[in-house]
Amino acid sequence: MKTKIEEIDGKFIVTLEGEMDTAAAEQAEKELKVLYKSEGKDVIIECGGLEYIASSGLRILILILKGAKANGSKVTLKNVNDDIMNVFKLTGFTTLFDFE
Repeated sequence: MKTKIEEIDGKFIVTLEGEMDTAAAEQAEKELKVLYKSEGKDVIIECGGLEYIASSGLRILILILKGAKANGSKVTLKNVNDDIMNVFKLTGFTTLFDFE
């Protein structure tokens, strides 16, 4: 699992690649924890390279969303593949996030 965070034009751009399974989610959370307080900046999460997400990965995304909303920001998930979109649909998370 690879994560990358950049700040571009006042937004956090996050790139996720690989499988965010339970084992990888622990390290990913350490790297993404800075986004729990988005400082009023929108967060764009590029999921084009994300192949799998476990419930522990979903929890991380929810914590990012919670922090962003508390600061008046939004979280957008981009390029989510069909398999991961099905996970979002099954969990009801499609109503929580913005998708592009």
